[in-house]
Formats: sequence, C-alpha cells, structure tokens
Amino acid sequence: MRVSGSIDFHPKSLGALRHYSLAKFKADFVAGIVVGIVALPLAIAFGIASGVSPTIGLITAIIGGFMVSALGGNTVQIGGPTGAFIVIVYNIIAQFGLTGLAIATCMAGVILVIMGLFHLGTVIKFIPYPIVVGFTAGIALTIFSTQINDFFGLGLKNIPGEFIPKWGMYFRNFGSVDWYTMAVGLVSLIIIIVTPKISPKLPGALIAIILVTLGVYVVQIYMPEYTVETIGKRFGNMPTDLPMPHGLEFNMTTINNLLPSAFTIAVLGAIESLLSATVADGITGSRTNSNTELIGQGIANITVPLFGGIPVTGAIARTMTNITNGGRTPVAGIIHAIVLLLIFLFMMPLINLVPMTCLAAVLMVVAYNMSGWRTVVGIFHAPKSDISVLLVTFFLTVIFDLTIAIEIGLLLAVVLFLRRVMENSEIKVYSEQLDAAEGTDLSQHEVLKVAKGVSVYEIDGPFFFGIATKFDELMRSAIQNKPKVRIIRMRKVPFIDSTAIHNLEILIKSSHNEGIAIVLSGVRPNVRQSLINANVEKLIGEENICDHISKAVKMANSIAEKE
Repeated sequence: MRVSGSIDFHPKSLGALRHYSLAKFKADFVAGIVVGIVALPLAIAFGIASGVSPTIGLITAIIGGFMVSALGGNTVQIGGPTGAFIVIVYNIIAQFGLTGLAIATCMAGVILVIMGLFHLGTVIKFIPYPIVVGFTAGIALTIFSTQINDFFGLGLKNIPGEFIPKWGMYFRNFGSVDWYTMAVGLVSLIIIIVTPKISPKLPGALIAIILVTLGVYVVQIYMPEYTVETIGKRFGNMPTDLPMPHGLEFNMTTINNLLPSAFTIAVLGAIESLLSATVADGITGSRTNSNTELIGQGIANITVPLFGGIPVTGAIARTMTNITNGGRTPVAGIIHAIVLLLIFLFMMPLINLVPMTCLAAVLMVVAYNMSGWRTVVGIFHAPKSDISVLLVTFFLTVIFDLTIAIEIGLLLAVVLFLRRVMENSEIKVYSEQLDAAEGTDLSQHEVLKVAKGVSVYEIDGPFFFGIATKFDELMRSAIQNKPKVRIIRMRKVPFIDSTAIHNLEILIKSSHNEGIAIVLSGVRPNVRQSLINANVEKLIGEENICDHISKAVKMANSIAEKE
C-alpha cells in the first residue's frame, strides 16, 4: 500500500474562515455555548466511568475538542471523550496504569494519522453495519453495568472488570442498597428523561445535575443524616490549573504489549468519528473530508495524552446539538472548548458537590441511547449471517473484551465480504455453441459454434483466491472429459490476485503436459498487465491471448481441428 497522490490534509476551519461573517459568528457563538454546557456533565461522567478523575475528562474535552474542530475534516464535528471508549480505557488502566493508557492513546493517534495519509477514510465506512451495531450495543450494556454500584449506593470496592463476575457481586450485595442514594438517582433519571419532552433543546443531563445537586445540598443542611457520595468526597478537591505537557517513554516491550489496545482505540475512534460526520453531512448538506478527519483525530489523540487526557473522537450527540443550535463552522466547536475551559478554571469547586448517583443516571441514559435496541430488533429480520455477526460481536464485547470484539469483528467483515463476492461470482461452462452477446446490453446476438474438443469456461467476477480455488476444483472434476483446448473467458474479471495467477500458471503447465492448449479471451488491460508482470503471457503465448471471444473461438477451433 502506498500514499496515493498528495497528502489529503485540508482542515475545514481554514476554508470556513475565508468567507466568515458576523452573522455566522453569532450562530456559532450561541451553538458553542450550548454545546459546551451540554458537554460538561458528559465529560465529567465519561472521565469518572473510564477510571480517571473528572479533571481528566474535562481536560480531554477542552484540548481534544479544540483540536478536532481546528484540524478536522468536518465543519460541525464536536470532539471529546465518548461512552464508546469507557470499556477499553478502563481495561487499559487496570492492566497498564495511566502511563500505559497515555502511550496506547498516543500510538492510536499515530495509527489514525497513517490511516488518513493512506487515504483509508472512505474504507472505514464500509465496515458492515451489524458489526458496528453489535459492539455499540455491547458497549452500552457494559457502561450500564459499571453504573449499578453508584446508582444504588452499594458502596462496593474492587469490583471485577469482567461482566459475569461483576453482576455476580451485584446480586450478592443488593441487600445493602442505600435507599436515599437510589432515590436521588431515580429523581435524576426522571429529570433527564422528562426534560427533552418539555423542550428538545434543553440539556436534560445538565438540568438534572444542577437541580439534584442543589436539592441534595439543601437536604444535607437540614437533615445531615441523609448523605450521598459526591465527586468531592470520592476524588477530593480537584485542581483548577491546566497541567503542563509531559513526555512519554516508548520501548519495544511497551509497544508490543499496547499495540492491540492502540489498534482498537484507533479503529473505534475512526468508526465513531466518521459515522458522526456522515450523519452531520446528511443534515447540513456539507461533505466531510474523511482523510483529513482521520488525520485531525490522530493529531488530537497524539496531543491529549501529553496532558494526561484519554482518547478523543467525534461525538454524535454533541455534534447534533451543535447543528440544531445553529453551528455551521468549526468556530462553534472551538467556542465549546473555550466554554469548558472557563468552567474548568472558575467553577470546579461547585462540581465537587455533584452526587455520584446523578452521574450514574446520566451514563445510564447515555447507555440506553447508545444501545440502539430498535436497530438491533430490526436486524433480526435481516439474513441469518447478519444476525450471527451481530450476536457474535455483541457477546464478545460484553463477556470478553472490546479489543477481541473489534479484531474478530473486522475479521468477520472480511470473511463476509469474501463470501458475498464468491456468492455473486460464477464460473460458466460452454460447449458446442455460445452467444457472444450474452450478459451484455447488445440486441444483436452472435451465436458461435464451438468445435468438438473445445471447452469454454467464463469467470464472472473478481479472480481472487476464493474463486481461484473454486475454478481449480472445477478443472479437476472435469479431468475425465479431457478437451483439446480450454478457452478461459475473462471479460468480466475486474482484477486478478497472486493466488489466481499462481493457479493459472499451474493450470497452463499441467494442460500443456497433457497436450491441452489454453486460450484466454477478453482480458482487460489491468489484468493483462498483471499476467505480463508474472510472465504468464510468455508461458501461454502472446498469440493465445485474444481481445474478443469470437477470435478466441476461431483460434481454438483451428487448434482442435488440427489435432
């Protein structure tokens, strides 16, 4: 693989500023403020659920959000920490600590940049939908599972990371539910659910946090016996100064250990950001530069861990909030990052008062929205292969690990693609006569008489290793009815791979040893060039490669008649 053409890195922010106006700034300013407010509780909640402090969640949203907007390939994309990364980040921290997470995130950023440089932005979009739905639903269930302890106030420590042991511990300890904590969580949940029904533009999560935090604070003043765990009680007073960047130490052992996790972060980030960009394009009518988006995301993920942050990607919910509030250029995303920075610098003492059960309610709603259960139900009416892929990806994500789910999911994507190509590729056999215009739009048909001893094999579709094996089996099954000439018609072969060329070489040599001539028909220029490069043209003879089936049949008939 090589970088085709020039480097495709053209940030949308540069193009947007060329024709910027005061009216656009006003719209972006309002949208940026609203998105910043909406992003605040999510950044805090995602940070805590990922196993880091709320400060880290905010720093990620500030720095990552700024860079995604400034360097990305979509005009309205809002970047930051997302729910999709909670599981993988939590597992990396458990195994390798915060240092390992920083290195894995930085490596993922490098992978994303490479993907953009090699123009793989469009390819990522072709990952089968059942795989995306499967691991997204799996992530949603896993996120929901991580919030049970805080929502019900169970007070459990050292909760297992694995799904089944985790729920086993929950069931054994449900007798220790803190009813006041659960009541606060339920009130938070109701506010989050009801608020959008009053007005879709109201940020339900933020309103729930404000009202519930205020209510809990008042109750604690007059009834101090009723307490709930807050961010401040768990994490202590959080710093309000932006951390200075620090270096990362790389060595081959660390790289080898963290490469699978880095690859998972990169692929998951690419899928989520490009899906978000595609949804945004459908609403705004703009067109995302996928390769620039990957490079921008990559640079953000290389930079953020230097400040202690977690992985960054495009966030669909925040991007949609940006669009519905009038944001149309990357300036809105930059303003959203500035709003979060001001909150970080001047309002962190208030954030210490937020109940943990309230944040658990926020993440439960996020998990519900991520689950896409209606889509899952819809796919159960699809072909059985799609259902199988969805279930395999889902259960791998939930029971084992997101890294395994992504890797096997991509493998399944390749297998499904090859299977469908093979199902749509045919090998037809003709004898005695054939219609030269069959399979074309030509109204005039030309029936060619095929001499006795001549067999015509037509390959309809890509001639790659799967079809090459199928073709080889067909040749072996026809060994009892040995012809004098074999015509291989290749007019519908768009490309040929090395396995097919190798099998073709073996067929030519074995046929020549048996006294059977080989004639190729309708070979496309790119396929012919591949045969020339592999010296197949010399092996078969240049005169035996014909550009039309009528010429091939005429040559084959003359050879057969001489025998």
